[in-house]
Amino acid sequence: MKIKEVIFALERFAPLPLQESYDNAGLQVGLTEVEASGALLCLDVTEDVIEEAVSLGCNLVVSHHPLLFRGLKIISDHNMIERCVRKAILNEVTIYSMHTNLDNAEDGVNFKIAEKLEMNQVRLLNSRPVRVKDGGHDFAVMAGSGIIGELPQPEDSLKFLQRIKSVFHIECLMHNELLQRHIHKVVICGGAGDFLLDEALAQGADAFLTGEMHYHNYFGHEQKMQIAVMGHYQSEQYTKEIFYSIIGDICPELPIYMTAVDTNPIKYL
Repeated sequence: MKIKEVIFALERFAPLPLQESYDNAGLQVGLTEVEASGALLCLDVTEDVIEEAVSLGCNLVVSHHPLLFRGLKIISDHNMIERCVRKAILNEVTIYSMHTNLDNAEDGVNFKIAEKLEMNQVRLLNSRPVRVKDGGHDFAVMAGSGIIGELPQPEDSLKFLQRIKSVFHIECLMHNELLQRHIHKVVICGGAGDFLLDEALAQGADAFLTGEMHYHNYFGHEQKMQIAVMGHYQSEQYTKEIFYSIIGDICPELPIYMTAVDTNPIKYL
């Protein structure tokens, strides 16, 4: 199977037109007409991840966060991005990223978070149609920046926060004061999602769960809604499982690995 066929499967799941205007999802580095020898799945592309791919015999790295978010004017060894590009080219490793298109897709990043929390009736928040062209076909795909759903049973706010901390292996879960009522309806946005805070309130959510949030946005919501902030890496760490399912379904013979490298740059004392 050629790398382009793996990419075709990924883009069928989360078409590139679903990405935000500022994003750079898609092919980052490398060739797509070559045979895929194996795929390494990760959240972030680092030098260690590329070295891991080479050691495993993989010539394809699939990441959530794009390696190339802004244009490069030089490719040398001045920073990590330049070194990663050079290392990938020298080792003939192709890098492909699915970022906000996967955030906005049905069964994408936010649905995976909801799945881990065993939520029910999960649906896109303020879904909108996006036109997609696939060969000679033109059709609409529904997209949304977050999801809304319900817990299996109403849950005490402290127990809800403790469960999040346990399920996602969070070193430090940030939150506002404990809500003095049970939590049932939850809005989720992985990564940096505080732009959906007001919409979560408008939807009558009992809790809003995201990866990171600005300090001042914590104010003014006491006893209106439980806010829980997991950490950007922690909220998106299971994105690799989505990649694994997509690629495994269309190419069961292709060796697929989830990176063993912890790419979270934030450490906790």
